[in-house]
Amino acid sequence: MALWIVIGGLAVLVLIWITGYNRLIRYRNWVEEAWAQIDVQLKRRYDLIPNLVETVKGYAKHEKETLAQVVELRNQLGKTNMNRQDQMEVNDQLSGALKNLFALREAYPDLKANQNFQMLQEELTQTENKIAYSRQLYNNTVMKYNTKIQSVPTNILAGIHGFGKRDMLEATNEERQNVQVKF
Repeated sequence: MALWIVIGGLAVLVLIWITGYNRLIRYRNWVEEAWAQIDVQLKRRYDLIPNLVETVKGYAKHEKETLAQVVELRNQLGKTNMNRQDQMEVNDQLSGALKNLFALREAYPDLKANQNFQMLQEELTQTENKIAYSRQLYNNTVMKYNTKIQSVPTNILAGIHGFGKRDMLEATNEERQNVQVKF
């Protein structure tokens, strides 16, 4: 009788171990999937930028500095050896450069009315919104994962199996600055 109790107790412990491990795997995979969604949107933006730059070039020939900055940042994103943090930093810089590029439309009324520019600007705006949403989803998923690996009893399993804490994406100092509206 005592042998069956010991075997039953071991079976329950093994079942708890397997269930806990599988949950940790699920959470880790959700974090990776959330990052992949960010990557998809960044790729979309990466593909749209050359079309936007070519459209603007026709109207704003002397705005080479802004265009060169956008192209340079886009090319940096093409490097495959960047870690996630570096990739997000360059993307944040690119977001700022794109804002400067969109500001050119005020100086060039013909550009503002150009259908190609409007279409590309709308596509990029939608993409920027999707990137922001994907970043929120990623941070939410990382928060759930980190909570899971830090909570008892899964923290024991996480430590044994090497599940490490993930960093959330944060806004840069530039993004935290107040927007200056001047009339």
